[in-house]
Amino acid sequence: MLTLPEIKSEIDRLANKIGAAGYDLPTYGHTEDGARPHIESDSRGYHFVVVERGQELRRVTTPDLDELLETIFLGVTSSVSFRYELAHRVEAQDCRRIAFQHQIELLSLLSPSWAERESKRHNEILRKHPFDDCSSVHATLCKDYRDKGQSPDAAWRKACEQYPLPVT
Repeated sequence: MLTLPEIKSEIDRLANKIGAAGYDLPTYGHTEDGARPHIESDSRGYHFVVVERGQELRRVTTPDLDELLETIFLGVTSSVSFRYELAHRVEAQDCRRIAFQHQIELLSLLSPSWAERESKRHNEILRKHPFDDCSSVHATLCKDYRDKGQSPDAAWRKACEQYPLPVT
């Protein structure tokens, strides 16, 4: 079992490998609260813990260092990827097209098995919630209809009549 300084060293090494040094990395041994993850280690294993406003929101306990690192870097690569998407945004394109692809590229640099599992999770998300390249159009039209006095529901229906939602 690695010590907290050894875990930090490994996390920093991996973060540097994908250019994520400083991005949403956890703290070690204590919480800063505010939903920033922290890492604990004891006789039961490694703990990935998220605390916000004094309430523990999430705890993943595992004896497996690889599982701990995957849990950490799923969040880190998601944050990095959506920031990347924002800097490379393509109007009239679902932001997940760029972000999901970038996240898989980053995870592949760290662990092909992490990338494969996350790719499967992305596919499941997209089965339930397909890409919607018209989302910004829907939002703009909906606002225009509301500004003209339509109720929110009526405005949404009219926007979707003009630009149908993707089929799930």
